[in-house]
Amino acid sequence: MKIAILGKPFKEALLPYIQELFHDLAGRQTEIIIVEYFKIYLQNHIQLPPNVNTFRRGDPLLGVEFVLSIGGDGTLLDTITYVGDKQIPILGINTGRLGFLANVPFNQTAQAIDALYKGEYTIDERSLIRAETDQEIFDGINFGLNEFSILKTDTSTMIVVHTYIDGEYLNSYWADGLIVATPTGSTGYSLSCGGPVVLPQTNNFVISPVCPHNLNVRPLVVSDQCVLSFEIEGRSNNFLVSLDSRSKPVDASIKIAVKRERFNARLVKVTGTNFLTTLRTKLNWGFDKRNDL
Repeated sequence: MKIAILGKPFKEALLPYIQELFHDLAGRQTEIIIVEYFKIYLQNHIQLPPNVNTFRRGDPLLGVEFVLSIGGDGTLLDTITYVGDKQIPILGINTGRLGFLANVPFNQTAQAIDALYKGEYTIDERSLIRAETDQEIFDGINFGLNEFSILKTDTSTMIVVHTYIDGEYLNSYWADGLIVATPTGSTGYSLSCGGPVVLPQTNNFVISPVCPHNLNVRPLVVSDQCVLSFEIEGRSNNFLVSLDSRSKPVDASIKIAVKRERFNARLVKVTGTNFLTTLRTKLNWGFDKRNDL
């Protein structure tokens, strides 16, 4: 088996678990490739197996059967930009905090690797959102798992986002910004702005205004088969657009449309994990002490 690994620096207390992971993979004769920057970090902290190769963004990842994302949810979002339309299954090992997407605890890594080799896992298909602009702003990586956002800059007043669905006028949002979230992203930034939680397998987008000035404006669920387009205006001519955690400044002349990406992200789920369980345990959804009586 050939496995690619991406990750971010982690706490020193986790070193024994990461070392155990590489011993386990080496013992199974796994062909390992590590993203270049992470290998530099790892070889200064643990003993890597011999003959470990590296890769960079854009490399074809030929023969790779799984990708391990070692970090938090942000690391997994970044990992998806490396995988792209190759759609290689991704297993998220949580060395961060919440671990909503990267939901394999670091102390259960050995069991998760064993599940991969035994085939005791399922693949969770997650839709992606694609941004199309008349100016290149995301270096060709114009898709994301969670959300696309249009936001005011830190020092500007509120902005107006004129929004259209398949060319038909929807609304002009007077707000600090506007979020278009995928079902996966419905539990992220959109949720903090009052948006609903949407199950991952639903074919929807959630449009959520950020701090709207109109009190009668609420989040809206629309089909992800439609194309959303926007025109932005404000006292300042500068705005921010973002895909997940990647933000770029733009001006009001930009033309923007978003739609569902043609390919999905494929997340590995080992036995015993599912969205509803994660929703209850990570976000305390429906938590009520009376239920424990």
